[in-house]
Amino acid sequence: MSDWRPSASIEQLKRRAELLAQARAFFAGRDVIEVQTPVIAKDSVTEPDVQSIEVPGYGYLQTSPEYQMKRLLAAGMPSCYQLGPAFRHGEQGRLHNPEFTMLEWYRLGFDHNQLMCEVADLVDTLLGPKPYQRLTYEDVVGKSEGRPRDALDLAFAEACERLTPGRFFITDYPADQAALARINPDRQTAARFELVIDGIEIANGYWELLDADEHRQRFKTDKEIRRQRGLPEMAVDEVFLAALEHGLPECAGVAMGFDRLVMLGVGAKALSDVTAFRGS
Repeated sequence: MSDWRPSASIEQLKRRAELLAQARAFFAGRDVIEVQTPVIAKDSVTEPDVQSIEVPGYGYLQTSPEYQMKRLLAAGMPSCYQLGPAFRHGEQGRLHNPEFTMLEWYRLGFDHNQLMCEVADLVDTLLGPKPYQRLTYEDVVGKSEGRPRDALDLAFAEACERLTPGRFFITDYPADQAALARINPDRQTAARFELVIDGIEIANGYWELLDADEHRQRFKTDKEIRRQRGLPEMAVDEVFLAALEHGLPECAGVAMGFDRLVMLGVGAKALSDVTAFRGS
């Protein structure tokens, strides 16, 4: 007989609800508006390290609300956040699930350093205050020149696991790992950060790239990497590019794995301990 019961205890789910309410109160206190964007859209991301779930005849379940939130910002939306489901293919395990809860927000007029401060304020509000250390990507994995990307990704993941206990901001990623962050004035590093808490990657933030032509070039590079890896081809989201051409305001944004944050907050060992039902 199938087990119909929740994977998390009712007490854990009640604590999760409290943390959700606290997160919304945090943003309400800072006049950051909650928005809701569709979880399914015609296009998805080209990023080679993120695989989308296709829904034939409809498009893709969204890996994050990033593109649609930026479309709102280009249309005049003030600083905003979204707290809801996101989806990624092939991600299953203690810290991964195909469907998960993402907290993503964008702050007009912020750079990545200001946003790191706000991320710390939120985490301190939800988990209690603790000190933060700041390390560069090179501090964590050593020199990146000449090392294959797969080897760097593995080295980074293993190094993050060793950063325990403690809260760490990892900054100054190599420029070729900028994703959609702008490049720093040194032209060697990206205005991007990662928050790692007790060895677990929690949040990934950017001082957002604004230039539509540079976005298109990066998407082209993504598509070539996907081809080399034998991954499914992904079309570029031309609607998103049109919004960028209209004009994205100066902003910084961050995506946070909320289930992981809850897991840390209640002392659980796996996402299934803080979500109502295990993913399929």
